Order: sequence, then C-alpha cells, then structure tokens
Amino acid sequence: MFKILRHSLMADVLDIVERSFSINSKLGSRLEAAAQQNAILRIGWTNSGEPVPKNGELGLCPGLPKGSKLRALGVLGSWIAAFGNGGNFTIQGDSGSFLGAGNNGNTITCEQSSGNYAGFSMKSGRISILDGTGNDAGACMTGGLLSIRGNTGSRVGGGMSGGLIVVDGDVGSDPGAGMTGGRIIINGRCPNPPEGVALRPLTAAEQKEINKKLEDKKHEIPKDAMCLEANDTISNQNRENLVSSGDLSGIGLVPGDEARKMHYITCDTVALIGERGDENTPIALPLPMIPSIDDAKELKLPKDADIELVDCLNKQPFMTRHNPRNNDLLIIDTENLADVSISVSQSGGLIVDLTSLPSMDSEEIDGLLVALRSMAGRQKPYGIIEGIGRINSLHTQASYHNVDLAICKIEDNTGISEAASLPLIGRSNKANLEGTDTESGILLGFSADAQDLAILSATGIKVTCCEVPMIDAMDLAVWIQGLNRGLSSILRELGLESIDGLNRQHLRALDHETAAVSGLRLAGYERPLPHWFAR
Repeated sequence: MFKILRHSLMADVLDIVERSFSINSKLGSRLEAAAQQNAILRIGWTNSGEPVPKNGELGLCPGLPKGSKLRALGVLGSWIAAFGNGGNFTIQGDSGSFLGAGNNGNTITCEQSSGNYAGFSMKSGRISILDGTGNDAGACMTGGLLSIRGNTGSRVGGGMSGGLIVVDGDVGSDPGAGMTGGRIIINGRCPNPPEGVALRPLTAAEQKEINKKLEDKKHEIPKDAMCLEANDTISNQNRENLVSSGDLSGIGLVPGDEARKMHYITCDTVALIGERGDENTPIALPLPMIPSIDDAKELKLPKDADIELVDCLNKQPFMTRHNPRNNDLLIIDTENLADVSISVSQSGGLIVDLTSLPSMDSEEIDGLLVALRSMAGRQKPYGIIEGIGRINSLHTQASYHNVDLAICKIEDNTGISEAASLPLIGRSNKANLEGTDTESGILLGFSADAQDLAILSATGIKVTCCEVPMIDAMDLAVWIQGLNRGLSSILRELGLESIDGLNRQHLRALDHETAAVSGLRLAGYERPLPHWFAR
C-alpha cells in the first residue's frame, strides 16, 4: 500500500514539474512579441478569457526581460518570477516560497500571501505582497524595495546588506537578524530586535521618502512607524570555516595483476557527465576533474600562446560564478543569484550550491531547478553541492531530483578529513545512487594533483572538484597539461589504459591512522578494515 501511494505521489510531482516546464517553454517565444506590443500575457485563463486557475505550478516565469508583462491566476508553488531583469509580474492568488528570489529589476505584485523567503537575495526592483508572508522575507537582500501588507514571520530582512523593506503589519521574532545594511520599516508590533540591530523612530524625512516610494495613498506609513537598521557599534564577525583535518597523502596506489604499460601507450582519462541518451547534452571532461574559478574571464590566453596549451585550456570545463564559457558549469549560490539570468544560458550546465542557500524541501528544490533549467535549457547537465555531514541527504536528493552530478563538499565545518570521508561517500553511493543516472563528485579544500585524481577515481568518485592553484591562464593551462600527463603516467604504472579500470583494490593506507579512518587495507596487510562493509 505504501509503495502504491509513494508512486502515486511521485507521479503527481512529475506532472507538476512537466506542466511547469511546458508553461515556461511556451512563454519563451511569446514574451518578446508581447513586450513589443505592450501586451499582457495571461496564465490561468483560456483564450476566450475563462478562468482556469493554476494549482501548484512552480519555477514559472524565470528571468523575465525588460518590458514583459504577465498575470497569473491561482495558487502557485515556489521560485515564481525569480531572477527577473525588468519585467512586470502579477499573481492573482497565493505564491509559495522564494517569490521573486534573485530579483534584479522586476516589478512583482502578489495579490494574496506568499511563503517563506520572499525576495530572497534581491538586488533591485520591487516586490509587493498584499496579504502577508512567511518567515525570512527579504533575507540576504542587497537592494530594491520589498513592500508587505499584513503580518510577516520571523527574521524579516535576515542577513540583508542593502535595500528597503516596508511591513504594514506585525513582524515575528528576530527581525533584521544579522543585517549589515539597508532598512526595515515596521508599522505594527515588533519584538525586541537581536544583537547588532537597532530599533528607532522613523524621521519625518524618511516617512516622506518612503511614502513616495510606496506610491499608495491608501497604505501610507504613519509618523509613529519604527525603523530597524544595523547597529554600527556591534562588530559582525564571520565564523571561519573549520579546515579539514587531513588530506590524501596517507593513501597510496598499488598495481594489481595488470602488466605495466609502456610510456607511449595512450591512456583514456576522459569522464562524461550528463549521459542520458537523447535527453541531455553530456559534457566531456578531459580529466575526471572540474576546477573552480570565480570568474571565467581569467581563462583567456594571449594570442601568441602555444596552440597545445590553448587547446588544453579550452577543452577543460571549469566551475565558475561569473562569465562561464559554453562548456563551463555555472555555480548557483547566494553570491550570484541576482545575476544568474544573464549567464546561465551561455553556460554548459549548472551546479546549485545548497550549502550557500537556505534549507529547502523537495518542492522548493524542484521549483529552483525548473526555473534554472528553463533558462539554461533542459538538455544541459546539472548538479548539486552539499556537505559531507549531509552525505546521505545529498545522494537521496540527487536521486529524487534526477540530477547528473552530486558533489560532496569536504570542508563543511564538520572537521571530517578527506580520508575519513571516503567510506562515508562509498556507502552512501551504494545505498542511494546505484542504478541511477547520478554520478558522484567530491569538492576538495585544496588543489588536486594527479595522484589525488587517481585515488579518488579508484574509490568510485566520478569527478573531483577543487580550487585552482593559481589564476594566471597560462599557468593554469600548464597545470592542467601536467595533470593529464601525470595521471596517464600513474595509469601506465598500474597497468591500466583507462581511469575506468581504477578501483579500491588499487588503494592502500600508508599509516595506521589513515587505515583506521578510511577502512582501506594498510600497506603490508591483506585484510581490509570493516568500514567499507559496515551496515
């Protein structure tokens, strides 16, 4: 009975996701034409004007361009009208979580209530909600105006650094928690703010300024409203990440029964991600590695650069937050959320860093993925990042959402070492990813070398992600070329022609501590420790 119910629920979820993708795909070709005619596109009505309210659709209308106008009818899901660039969107009904997240110019009106995280990481534009919100409204805002009529939940404006929030109603606990800039105007009951946030009366000049911005004579802010802002006398110190307690130096590689290959033998070091038959366009990795760089503009070589180095750098995909090339994977996190619509379509795929975003349930993750993939193209590979402390959650979510790459971040404040993480990842892979299209990845806190790539590939990890050791494009090209040659040399020494031949039988712990935490055979011993086989 449970299995039947579960399958039924899954079918319902898939139906909502497909309906949402279908709406977005149909809108794409109509938006520009409607904008030129100054016409309003409608969602939730028939062509003859009969109302057919939507129910649960999510991720609708992402990245709305300047001049576009839409009106939707019904109860919508999460991540509605996110990543906007100057469009106009009205919901005649309720919205789920993350309404207008990453807004960078949209004017959004929700005529009823919205869920949690309305206006999350908003950069510019305006969001008006006419019947209250859930928790964390305006969290991580850097600019723009968020206007809320009715009550809002806890932590309104949490972590905001700029922008204006106006609440014509009561607010919940911890208003402005962690804010470093911007203002929160409250015309209603407000509990005592947390440390680092000051509560003061609104000045007459501010009252006039804010009412001018609101442009609504029926809902003007009175002179006795209060203002919350960051208290400059309190030092807001960021918690430093706990550095991982080890590296991979305690693990060695040993050959099996295969004969050593001659130095001129060509070795296959290529890894593919996003293989789904005709569904996806996979990305070929010349190495089982995706380095991370903040801005892919740094990857331009001089015109007189050696052609071999140019080819080496151009073929290697990177993870990046800004200006991706057509084979790079765009990292989606709080830092670049408001700029995603500009660069996601030119990328080769996308990676959502869940460690940087608020905790989300399955519906909210589906909403985010629908919005992002509608802008990027459904055929492109996509993945998620989560910390080693949540490895089982990462792999179950990856399987549920059918992502191409599940990347486990080692440095997640748990202090779990690289060696200790390997059996955790291995057991979770076996339990959650076997029989799926999802590949396993790892995000290191250091720059990998060829030995690291070989070791991690032998554990069953498909892709290693790491920081680059330098920024200069020429040096990066030389580094990647050296990794390719180094990995090929290791494979030949082990008697292998492909990284696919690497497995755990090639690994040995070089000291007792590494053996104890990794469960690998200690060099000189033949019996493995129990970690890899633990229930």
